[in-house]
Formats: sequence, structure tokens, C-alpha cells
Amino acid sequence: MTGAEADTKSGPAAAAAGRKYIGIDAGTSMVKAAVFDARGRALATESRPVALSLQGGRAEQDMDEVFGAVTEVLAALAAGVPGPFELIGLTGQGDGVWLVDAEGRPVRSAISWMDGRANELVDAWQSSGVVESVFRRTGSAMFPGCPGPVLAWLDRHEPAALDAAEAAVYCKDMVFQRLTGIRATDVSDASMPFLDPRSRTYDDGVVEELGLGHRRGLLRGISDPIAVGELGPDTPLAGTRISGGPYDLAACALGAGVTAEGDGLLIIGTCLAALVSVRAVDLDGEPAGLHISTDRPGHWLRAMPAMVGTAALDWVLRTTGTPLAEVDGLLAATPPGSHGVRVLPYFASSGERAPFVEPRLRAELTGVSLETTPADLVRATCEGIGFAARHCLDAAGLTGSLAICGGGTRSGAWTRLFADVLGRPLRITEGEVGARGAVLAAAERYGVELDTAAWTEPTAVVEPDPARAEFYTKAYADHRERLAAARERARAS
Repeated sequence: MTGAEADTKSGPAAAAAGRKYIGIDAGTSMVKAAVFDARGRALATESRPVALSLQGGRAEQDMDEVFGAVTEVLAALAAGVPGPFELIGLTGQGDGVWLVDAEGRPVRSAISWMDGRANELVDAWQSSGVVESVFRRTGSAMFPGCPGPVLAWLDRHEPAALDAAEAAVYCKDMVFQRLTGIRATDVSDASMPFLDPRSRTYDDGVVEELGLGHRRGLLRGISDPIAVGELGPDTPLAGTRISGGPYDLAACALGAGVTAEGDGLLIIGTCLAALVSVRAVDLDGEPAGLHISTDRPGHWLRAMPAMVGTAALDWVLRTTGTPLAEVDGLLAATPPGSHGVRVLPYFASSGERAPFVEPRLRAELTGVSLETTPADLVRATCEGIGFAARHCLDAAGLTGSLAICGGGTRSGAWTRLFADVLGRPLRITEGEVGARGAVLAAAERYGVELDTAAWTEPTAVVEPDPARAEFYTKAYADHRERLAAARERARAS
């Protein structure tokens, strides 16, 4: 090979190796962004907390604060990492209702997916059969914090807000419009509960059934595939290419490499989210969860996004005055079974949404005595969350490998407990998985070739302990029995 040939070959390779990509994830409590190199290695990360107002079962967020946090993390990355940047992928929290005007600015505070003001409405729809009817048409089971019930509640109690809005969108759609000036929503956003996942279009019959026919104009036209644009002149990194989706659950699945049929992902965050890649929409069984449409027609994510998650453990830690740093030690201090203490970890004020919808369900602690220790309570809570995860994955139809990510994986002891409770190996995916998936989605949309296997390679694999897995199989059956009884009590309350 001549010197000229070597230079010609190494030049493009060197350029490719030097390319950088940014992923943004506008989450519920934190806005995060990361710079990745061409192999998917994180070069830098930035994050900013965002407030969530919780009062009387209501959960709201300031859209300007969320958008400000996005621009702050972008500016910080631009200042700290030399460019240029090939592209930006954007994702963010799903569900709730973010009412915006024609410029993407807030009409009122955003109503979070954690909101419970529509509890009674969902209760009534369950009794009347509306929840089941919508599920049989769309594969999505409504819960209080999803757009259908929230919009119906607003129509009854705050019609002026809906009158003033141009659209009801998800978080990342608001961010994308204010960054680019482009109004967009995609098939992942539209999934809950108005989209027919088979036709990839809105089911107007569902809109009418929820009493929202006169508000149909608030549902934006669907960008299929996801929308792309450039950052506007008044934003950090102006002119950089960006894509607006998918929202966080689908983005995390991409970032963890969950694309083969039957493979799954468990996100251990504020809520648990169990996702399984499927090639068919299942409208049978108990109405629960949803089918998230992806940017690949004929491919869906069977999603069971529960309300239970790390927030349940946080409550127990606050109540017992236990620092988070002590969790691993406490899990080691108490054997499986937690000396008879059992926790049904359904602490959310809006009840549970997956793998069943039960707005009035609340947490229960049993087997507690004067001899119960903080370690018993912590381990029993972690076990209860593990059982809830197993329930979600069973309902979603997991048959293949399982990836796991989220804040809960920072505890090595809890991760091993999850492996034991689930009775299967766990592919640990660390770092900003949602931001990583957003970049992969953007690269696909722009035709930029990335080594997906390298980007999604697990950082470790945790194997279950056979004896403990056998113990937890029996304990899980007991959990399901206690849960069934608790659901009966909740319905009678």
C-alpha cells in the first residue's frame, strides 16, 4: 500500500472516530445529557434537577424550568467538549399532558404521568367498561396519569386551559418545538391511549368514547418516522441536527439493544418499566400496559410501566431514617424472606397502572413486630419491588434475554436480589441509556451508520443464585395471592 493510499484510507476512518453525538433525556426529576464517541462511549455528561410539585394527589411540573434545564445541559456540554457534533437525539418522560400554544410555550403547568386527579374518572370508566373497550381497540389500558383521563378531567374542570392550547403533547415534543420551531409528535407518543398500533393512526372512535371528540384538534398529526430538524439560532449548538424522539421507554429499549422478538428490558427508576419486543399486538387478557409503536412498522414494545419503583424504597428509607448508602449493607444483614416481613410496595397516590389498573390500591406491610429491624423493612421492600417486576415481565411475555438499567442498578446487592427474584441472568446496561437510545434513533433517521452492537454492549451480566431463585419462586406465588386479596379490598373501598 502506498503512502497516499494509506492517507486516503486513514483519513475517513480518523474522521469517523472523531465524530461526537449528544443524547438528551428530559426525565421526571432530572434532565440529563451525554456526549458519546463513535463507539458509544460516554465522553461527558451533564444533568440538572427539575422540580415536581406533589400536592393532594396532583403532580405538576414547570415547563419553562424543564426547557431551561435542557438548554443548560446543552450549553455546558458545548463549553466542555470540543465540537463539532454530528447530531443530537432527544427523548423524555412520557404520558401526562403538556398543554402548549402554537409556539410550544406552556398554557398551564404540565400535568405529570404521576398525577392522580383523574382517579375517580378511571374508576368510573373501569366500572362502565370503557377501559376494557379502549384496550380491546388499541392495546392500551388507561391509568389516571395518561393523556386520555387527564384531558377528560381538564375538559370538565379547566376547559379554558384546553381552549387556549394548540396541542396536548409529551415533554420531549415541547422541548423539540422550542429548540427547532417544528411542531411534531411521533407514533410512540401517540400510543396512549388514542393510537391504533396496527394502522399507526388515531382511532377517532376512542376519542369519542372518552368524550373528547370536540377536543380532537389537540392531538397533533403524527410524524412517522420521527421528526428531524436543526437547533434554532437562539439555542446552544445552533444549526446542529436533532431528532425528536422516541419518548423515554422506547429510547431506553434501543439504548439497551432490545430489538429481537421476546427480548426484554427492565428499567428500575422512579417507576418500574418492563418492556418486551413483540411482533404482534395482543388485545386479549386483562387490560393492562400498552403497546408502544416504534419507528419500525410491524414491531412494538409490549410495555408494563408500573407506578411502583425506587420511589417506594425512598419512602421506606426516609421513614426509617436510613441513608441510601447503607442499602447494600442492610440487604446483606437480613436473609431472603426478611424474617417474615412482607411489603406490597404500591405507594403511589394514583394506585397502580401495570400489569393491572387499580387506582385505589395502596401499599401494605405485614409481618411487622417490635423485633422488626430497618434491614427487614428495606429488604422486604426491595423483594416486593422485585416481585412487582416479575409480575410485569410475565404479563409482557418475556421469553428471551433480559437487560436491566436505571438508578436501582447502582446497588450491587439489589441487582443481585433482582436476579434471584426474577430467576434469570441480567444484562446490566449502565450510563444514560435513554440518551444513548435517542442517539441511535437519530442516527437511523439521518442515515448515519453506527455500530449498534458496540453501543448497546452490556457492562456486566449478573447470574441468579439457584437456591435463592428457588426460594423466591415460592415467595412470588405468595406475593400474587396477597396482591389479589389487596386488589379486592381496594375495589371495595
